[in-house]
Amino acid sequence: MPMHRFLEWHASQFMTKDVESVPSSLTLRELGALFDHNDYNSFPVVDNDVLVGLVTKLDFLKAFIFDTSHLMPHYGEVMSKTVGEVMMKDIVHVELETPLTKVLELMVKLRTRGFPVLEEGKLVGFISRTDLTHALTLATRDE
Repeated sequence: MPMHRFLEWHASQFMTKDVESVPSSLTLRELGALFDHNDYNSFPVVDNDVLVGLVTKLDFLKAFIFDTSHLMPHYGEVMSKTVGEVMMKDIVHVELETPLTKVLELMVKLRTRGFPVLEEGKLVGFISRTDLTHALTLATRDE
């Protein structure tokens, strides 16, 4: 039964290792350009080698929501906001040795697209839905 391989695998084996991160001081204008240039849904936010948050395309878009004080948002003002102002600070992460079964469980339970992977508090990777799909495909290939 090949599926048992999935039970033995860990985040370290399927994560993306060279993760592009952004500083909390990055402006939304710069972040928008990064989202345009890369096919990412989120970026880990790292200051002084410490993961301080996660910023997603949805966080970027939320900054442009109309409110009662402005009929039209002031795009120049919004685009000069920083990632630190819009990012999620309370984020769930996994460790290198977190079993893929646990990563899958958390991903489904929290309805998220992926998690930063930490080792001794430092960002070393990112594991996404695509990574888990790849692992499941490999695990069930011979069934």
